[in-house]
Amino acid sequence: MPIKDSLKKKKIDSLDFKTHLVLLGVPLLLLFICWAIFFSITATPNSVANLILIGIIYLFGYSLNYYFHQGRLTRLWEHLQRVVHVNETTFELVNIANQYRDETAFLNALLNKAVSSIDGAEMGSIIRVEPDSGCLSFESAVGIDINKLKQLNINLEQSFEYRITKGKCDTVVVIDDMEAINAHSSLSASDQEILLQAPSTAIRSTLSSPIHIDGKLYAMLNLDSSKVKAFSHYDRNLVAILTHEAANAISLYQKTHKISTLANFDSLTGLYNRQRFEALVKEWALKPHFGSYLLLIDLDNLKTINDQLGHQAGDAALQKLSALLKAQWHDKQLVARYGGDEFIALCHGPLERINNEINAIEKALEQQGLVSFSYGIEQYNGQWNKTFKAVDEAMYRNKRDKIN
Repeated sequence: MPIKDSLKKKKIDSLDFKTHLVLLGVPLLLLFICWAIFFSITATPNSVANLILIGIIYLFGYSLNYYFHQGRLTRLWEHLQRVVHVNETTFELVNIANQYRDETAFLNALLNKAVSSIDGAEMGSIIRVEPDSGCLSFESAVGIDINKLKQLNINLEQSFEYRITKGKCDTVVVIDDMEAINAHSSLSASDQEILLQAPSTAIRSTLSSPIHIDGKLYAMLNLDSSKVKAFSHYDRNLVAILTHEAANAISLYQKTHKISTLANFDSLTGLYNRQRFEALVKEWALKPHFGSYLLLIDLDNLKTINDQLGHQAGDAALQKLSALLKAQWHDKQLVARYGGDEFIALCHGPLERINNEINAIEKALEQQGLVSFSYGIEQYNGQWNKTFKAVDEAMYRNKRDKIN
């Protein structure tokens, strides 16, 4: 069953009924026992002895209450330290967000931090929620075979987060006995078999927390344990804080990534833009035994395509060429849209291989029709201005030769 989120009441701990009973009942019980013992020893009331006895009982009760109080303060302090650790963890993730190659890598780092922050957690996963269809996909896992999890075909309504919260998915839920939950699962037999085989050890208890971004359910963070009742009130509250901070971190990562994409990539072609290309050229590693070569590529007939068929057809022509350049070079070489109908690439040799790759791109474009290009190529030895001027002249020579 879901545990009420005490964080929403702006408190991290509370006295339950049993604790109140102990704090109130134990001193009274001790008083009654001592009083009964005293009167069994002497039938004559003695005011001094009674006073001493009451004082002893009071001191004992006070010491007991002090012990309980200090114990609670110690636990709260430990809880606070863990909260600070969670905040430092998410702060660290936000600061280095731009170092992750994609969102999946960022979620992997987030999940590893979550598993290490919660004492009872041995395994875990992050499940993405498709906003339109409600389909679930496992994006990250620790201690669980992610390849097996990706074979599952499940939707949000089949998740225990959805079932326990009656579709609200708005609070952290703790499952102390997974066997009881799985017994009423609507998953197919094959999917249940995958869930049993995927973890390194059998999952006995789970803590699940929804992650909302911009008011929409983005994902669910699951922390798992091989022990029954592995997660406490503190763990549940700590994960509530963690997922709240995680939502902020993911949202900031997405915005940072979007800004980075707009700043470094051409929006039409997906290639590097001129600014990013020129920055990366400064970091280019020269390999004398292979050689480096600078290429400048210019579409021959973009203006004609725009005038006769419209700018959408011109954009499609640019995208066709950029897709071939990206497929051929983008992973290992530098390729960018340099501006307008010009593309530029910096590649490691040998020269023969580069010429063969250019020929392959030309043939692929001929099969698609309409699009052709002129190019210049020059060896690059680290002298940017000199090489660019030479390759620009070579490209225009190639274009004039085609016209003539």
